Amino acid sequence: MKRILTTFVTSISLSGVIFAQAQGNESLKREVQHAVSKGISFLMKSQQEDGRWGEGDYPAVTGLVVQSILGDPGREGIAISKNVSKGLEFIRTKVRLDGGIYGKGLGSYNTSICMMALLEAGQEKDQEIILNARKFLVNQQSDFDRKGEADNVFDGGVGYGSRYSHPDLSNTYHALEALHYTKDLIKDVQGEVLDLDWDAAITFVTNCQQRPESNKAEWVSKDKKDRGGFVYFPGKSMATEEGADGKVALRSYGSMSYAGLLSFVYADMDKKDPRVVAVLEWLKKNYSITQNPGMGEQGLYYYYNTMSKALSILDVDQFELEGGKKVHWRQELTKRLFNLQKADGSWINENGRWWEKDPVLSTCYSLLCLERMYSRL
Repeated sequence: MKRILTTFVTSISLSGVIFAQAQGNESLKREVQHAVSKGISFLMKSQQEDGRWGEGDYPAVTGLVVQSILGDPGREGIAISKNVSKGLEFIRTKVRLDGGIYGKGLGSYNTSICMMALLEAGQEKDQEIILNARKFLVNQQSDFDRKGEADNVFDGGVGYGSRYSHPDLSNTYHALEALHYTKDLIKDVQGEVLDLDWDAAITFVTNCQQRPESNKAEWVSKDKKDRGGFVYFPGKSMATEEGADGKVALRSYGSMSYAGLLSFVYADMDKKDPRVVAVLEWLKKNYSITQNPGMGEQGLYYYYNTMSKALSILDVDQFELEGGKKVHWRQELTKRLFNLQKADGSWINENGRWWEKDPVLSTCYSLLCLERMYSRL
């Protein structure tokens, strides 16, 4: 009888915990919806007469806003608002003869993000634009091979295009994302289909990871605190440190480590692959919601966006930190974003690196984060 009673009491206790968690999540969801609504209201008021947000030569900003508005969990029905329709029309005006979607430059970056916006809108009339943009991105993949020379460390990656001569991990991750999510569209295309060399892309991403077992380059840090993390491109990190010998060491940092992880995910790599395991270990050891690890305030909202995207896709609910402490990153990051939101509904980074002093850009990154949180709470 005592055993039955104990089981009954335990059952009641567990039920109470589950009920309390459900109630807590429901409350948090309402707060998320409120923050998202304020943020979208700010964006609506920031739209220009021609339908764009931000500078006309960089339609990627408009693409991010369109995704943010379409991702609003409180959006009623499937109808697209006038603001979004005008934004989509502006994006279509930036379609180039080569298939890219851009203004004066940064072709691959703008094309990748605008593709995702058009895909999210789901309008049949944009399918040809997306397919041509896909071909454009595939043609941006670098291949520097020359007869008699070893493979170039930049082979397989994607860069900004135009005057930027080599790939980087950020542009590669964006391109892989757009190509990954549009793969199903090419199944219906007859004849020979142009697609990315995915193996070469994985090689380039691997060449950006600080893991001596898979990256033999001399610049790779021997310091354990860098192991598994990523840099901007082979031999170049935004985070550096001068050692006792006077040599500058390239440090792994948060936003690029999540970009590297996402690149592996979009390339359909096995979760058990040692390179995936290594970057997850680095991210766990360097977990933070107050800074972009290794970079402080620089690129903070880009970091939040890649973090929430990667961990949501991989279905990571919590991180177990060194010492055994477990953190529920969704709740922590969500509350952090609440505290950073301005009275007008916007977010802004006081550190202007990578355009994050632009409240439209930082607001989009924040809204995309919160919308992912909402769906999992």
